[in-house]
Amino acid sequence: MSLDAIALITSFLYVFAMIGAGEGLRKWRGYTVDFTRKFIHVAVGMWAYGTVLLFQRREFAIIPPLAFVAINAFSYWRGTFKAMETGKKENLGTIYFPLSFAALIWLLWDRPTLIVAGLMPMTWGDALAAVVGQDFGRRHYTVLGSTRSLEGSAAMLLAGWVATFAALALLGGIGLVTALWVSAVTALGAAAVEAVSPWGIDNLTVPAASALILALLLP
Repeated sequence: MSLDAIALITSFLYVFAMIGAGEGLRKWRGYTVDFTRKFIHVAVGMWAYGTVLLFQRREFAIIPPLAFVAINAFSYWRGTFKAMETGKKENLGTIYFPLSFAALIWLLWDRPTLIVAGLMPMTWGDALAAVVGQDFGRRHYTVLGSTRSLEGSAAMLLAGWVATFAALALLGGIGLVTALWVSAVTALGAAAVEAVSPWGIDNLTVPAASALILALLLP
């Protein structure tokens, strides 16, 4: 069996295991769908590391995220995976995120660090922004019909900075000082884009903006 075939099997096993873990947290531990949805979101985003480390060819690496575009679309309409469906039909984030994942794989395959780092602001920043915003958000603002909190946006900036720095430091082959300021600029841009993106669309706009900033800063 080829390395790509093994990576494919591992990818599907990993993601379904994370969805199963989310279902377990929802059913047996009583966690809310908002929490389990973000748990799955982070777990899937972190598979970016597995993607660039295990796959040999982009033609195989792109299969899992594209498959989950279809799987998540089915779940969105049918409510198959309760742990990641809020029931709000205007939010297509679970479909858009693997689509962004697939796009970055295809476009940046020769720069694997940018694939991982480009997904980190959305993976960690968005998840923690939602948690902090819901629990601690006191200062709210509205852009294009979507209301967010300054506390949540600050959490996205900080979490995106740390997660992007970690990706650049671990995979980038660049100095820590460079990784620190590049990740800061990337996180700031991602937080700004998220603030003006309609709800759910940020799963497309934030990874795109993050990857573009990284590509411009690390030519």
